[in-house]
Amino acid sequence: MEPSRARREREPTRRSRTAVTSAPSRPSRFRLWLRRRRGLARPAGLAVLGAGALVVAALAVMAADPYGRLAGLWEGAAEIGAEAGLTVNEVLLEGSRNTPPELVREALAVRRGDPILGFDPHAARERLEMIAWVARAHVERHLTGTIRVRLEERQPFAIWQRDGRFSVIDDHGNVVATENIGAFGRLPLVVGTGADRVAGPMVALLRSVPEVQDRTHALVRVAERRWNLRLRNGTDVLLPEGQEAAALARLVELHAKQGLLDRTLAAIDLRLPDKLVLRLPPAPPAAEQPAAQRVRSGRG
Repeated sequence: MEPSRARREREPTRRSRTAVTSAPSRPSRFRLWLRRRRGLARPAGLAVLGAGALVVAALAVMAADPYGRLAGLWEGAAEIGAEAGLTVNEVLLEGSRNTPPELVREALAVRRGDPILGFDPHAARERLEMIAWVARAHVERHLTGTIRVRLEERQPFAIWQRDGRFSVIDDHGNVVATENIGAFGRLPLVVGTGADRVAGPMVALLRSVPEVQDRTHALVRVAERRWNLRLRNGTDVLLPEGQEAAALARLVELHAKQGLLDRTLAAIDLRLPDKLVLRLPPAPPAAEQPAAQRVRSGRG
């Protein structure tokens, strides 16, 4: 046999012997640890991807079903979202000065840990705007777990007294509070039926006349037509219907000349533009003489 042929016949034997006798190299500890980490990373990545897909699907449901006809589907999505970590973490509130916190919590109806997708910001806004102090509410839901609430409150303008009851009203006559009235004691007092609806212009006019405002205790609505001013010294100033500004200017002029506002009077009647009527307080009743003095006077 030729040497070259013998070599060719021996080569496959060498290859097969090598394939059988050589064992695979054992992976190092680092490689085993890395494989385990990769195996754990795959489900986490899929979970994140699933949460993202859930968010997209939830937003699509919100757009397609604004009136909640698919409530069952929406509740299911909220529960799945909560399992994926989409829960309420914090509620941020701004603009609340006079609105009772317990009413805000009741209107929001949400707690930490609730499914964020189960919170309806539109319904929460409607409930917030039912609170007397709240003129407008803005509610935002962030899928990071934050709910932002911004309130635009009605401003306390005056205290309204009617039938012995007191209320705090805004400049449009909306009642914003019926309790803790003493905290608003510096507000002007308006009295009478209908005074709440028309107090705004009259209070603003009175503020432009500090000489009169500083001496005024209350603005009294008469027959839902005109105003009287009750001064702190007990004097009533009767103003004409629709001519309050002219009457107040006249009153300031009379006070500058005669000190009219500081005099002891029952009433200052300014209802007629060309006539001033001053009413004096009733004279105190004469003191009755003691009986012994009457007897002595009779004997004399």
